[in-house]
Amino acid sequence: MDQPSNLQISRELSCDRHTARKWRQRYLDLGLPGLQDAVRPGRPKVIAPSTRVHVISVASSLPQDQDRSVTRWSLDEIATALLETLSTDPISRSSIWRILQDVDLKPHKSEYWLNSHDEDFDAKAQRICQLSVGALESFERGRLVICCDEKSGMQVTDRKAPTKPARPGQRERREHEYIRRGTRVLINSLAVATGQIAWTIGATRKATDFVAHLKRAYQHLPRMERYDWVMDNLNTHWSLDVCRLVARWCKLPFEPEKLKKGVQRRTFLSDPSHRHVFHFTPKHGSWLNQAELFFGVLQRQFLARGSFSSLKEFERRLERYLKEYNVRHAHPYRWTYTGEPLVRDTPFSRTWRQQRHGRACFSPRLKRFERLFYSPRPYRQQKA
Repeated sequence: MDQPSNLQISRELSCDRHTARKWRQRYLDLGLPGLQDAVRPGRPKVIAPSTRVHVISVASSLPQDQDRSVTRWSLDEIATALLETLSTDPISRSSIWRILQDVDLKPHKSEYWLNSHDEDFDAKAQRICQLSVGALESFERGRLVICCDEKSGMQVTDRKAPTKPARPGQRERREHEYIRRGTRVLINSLAVATGQIAWTIGATRKATDFVAHLKRAYQHLPRMERYDWVMDNLNTHWSLDVCRLVARWCKLPFEPEKLKKGVQRRTFLSDPSHRHVFHFTPKHGSWLNQAELFFGVLQRQFLARGSFSSLKEFERRLERYLKEYNVRHAHPYRWTYTGEPLVRDTPFSRTWRQQRHGRACFSPRLKRFERLFYSPRPYRQQKA
């Protein structure tokens, strides 16, 4: 096989032919080690390593811990804090920025984080995820998984001016002022294996409303040997009326004197020996409920741009949408989360250093020789 010339290589890699000749000769002389950057002195570091560590330490702490009155860091605030604690010369804002950039530290940014106080969060999450992942196989064995949830406070709004449809070169335009016509509550049950839904539309979400919805949903569900109901920990989901209904469904004696406390009711509803078993999501874990996925679809396709002149019109159009969803769009969602922690080897920040060293594949696409010598690392740890 004929080897490509330096000119052909330079055209393939979009570089000068002298560069191609240089690296080709280094490979012939030294082999693979010759493709690494050669050691060169470079400019001596002006900022001492101890100073760099101190900059990172200050930026990694809260401003109040450094006796600052502000609540968020800026480059000027970090420089002022360093000036008060270090005996060296002042450090410029650009130097501080470069130090923080090297370690991918961004103290000026923040995000919300919700701490779960449920000690059994992992066990409950894995149990529900196992139900979601194996819903199709369970359905074939006569076991149906149903996800229940409420979408409360749905605003029925009427735009003061009619919406103008999109035109070539112009987006759809909606009036920003609206009139509130009231609110409605949608209680929904999703059969995970089929994607079919059963719903109840009303003005409240009391315990009696939820019991009425369970009766309606059970009438529309296929007859199975066992039903697994997934829902959150709302108090209406484990009321005494719900326990009475489940006892009647399972043909069990109803003993209200043993169900006075919420813990006793949840234990009764979660009994795996019953035909109808309730699985409650952990606290702050309602996202494990697949009914939330349908609510996202409902928000995008129906609620977000809707304009309704009355509550009756809203209910009529919502009923029509839900019926059409069951006929045309109902399908099982592909649930891929198994309850195990997701691990990402590569940080989310898209820095040029990550592209250069092959730590992440972002645009532009890496060259062939870059993919060969600096292969991208996987986002998720591979199981042994």
